[in-house]
This record gives sequence, C-alpha cells and structure tokens, in this order.
Amino acid sequence: MNLDFERIMPSLPFILEGIPMTLQVVAAAALLGFVLGTILSLLKISRIKPLNWLADFYTSIFRGTPLVLQLMLIYFGSPQVFGVQIEAYTAAFLSFGLNSAAYISEIIRGGILAVDKGQQEAALALGVPYRSMMTNIILPQALKNILPALMNEFISLTKESAVVTVIGLSDIMRRSYIVGGETYKFFEPILFAGLIYYVMVMILTLIGKAIERRMRRSD
Repeated sequence: MNLDFERIMPSLPFILEGIPMTLQVVAAAALLGFVLGTILSLLKISRIKPLNWLADFYTSIFRGTPLVLQLMLIYFGSPQVFGVQIEAYTAAFLSFGLNSAAYISEIIRGGILAVDKGQQEAALALGVPYRSMMTNIILPQALKNILPALMNEFISLTKESAVVTVIGLSDIMRRSYIVGGETYKFFEPILFAGLIYYVMVMILTLIGKAIERRMRRSD
C-alpha cells in the first residue's frame, strides 16, 4: 500500500473546517426529527383512525425511499415546486430531519407501548388530562427505555450526513473531495474524513452511555 499523507498535510485543517457544518446539519436535523417524530408517534397511537393513517403513510414514504433521493428532491425540486431555490444547508437539515422523524416516531411509539398500561388507566381514572398524562407520566418513562435506540438513530444521522456533498454543501466529505482534486490524491483525504467521522461517532457513543448510566442511577 502506497500512502502519501505528507502531500495532503497542509490541507488537513481545511478538511477539519468542515466539522462545524456537519455538526450544524446533524444538530438541526436531530431536533426537527425528534420533535416531529414525537408528534407522529402520538398520532400513531391516537384513537382517531385518519391520524393513524396519515402518520403511517408519512413513515412509509420516508422509510421506503432513499435519503439521498429525498435530499435531491428537496434541493433540486424547490425551484419548480416553490419557485425559489432552497439553500443547501436548509435542504440538508430538512431532508435529514424529515427522514429521521419517520424512524424516531417508531422508536418512541414502541417506548410508549412498553410502558405499563396500568399507569395510563390509573391516570385517566384519577381525572388526569390526556396531555398532562403523556407529558408528565408516559413520555418520560418511554424516553428512558428508548435512549439507546435514539442514540443509535443520531449516530446514523451523523454518518449519513456525508451525502450532503451531492448538493455542494461544504461539509467534511465535500472538503475531502476538494483536497483530492487539488492534490490528485483521493484515497488519503477520504481516509482522513473517515477518521473524523469515526471519532465523532465514538464521542456520541460515550455521551449516550454516560447519559444512560446517569438515568439508571436516578431511578
């Protein structure tokens, strides 16, 4: 194997400058995905059938099509649909957030259904409003149960964020391609980008385990 990292060494800071952009996309998408996913999960367990169908249809669309396709439809389709070109960053976090919401909704729904039904019945018998019951009793317990699955989804989101390079967003992957084009050495900068993603994923994994341990101690 003939690796020549010396040639790309001056460009490593340029690749590292893509980390903030990657983190911004992931953070915004994670927030959108969690909020929308929570709403979808509540619609899925609702007794109103049309709401169930709507949430299930949304989930089937975003889980049944490639993420890169969704990204390209939002970015390249915006001028035709809305008459305005959506910025690359906006298209990135929207597509990732909408996609993540479909998966998170299933995770949260499973967590809610795993909570003992007796607690819900007791709360309703005591006259606790449905919204208060879900917010103060059911959802906090569900979140404790699904924390590992949520962290896995956020880790997947971090890794999948590399596809934003197809719309020209200046993230880690895009910058590694630029360095490869300038130095005619593509393997080394892409390998370095892979190392960055690996470190980011390991940090997220450690954070997730720390939060999980803390929540267990608080039980």
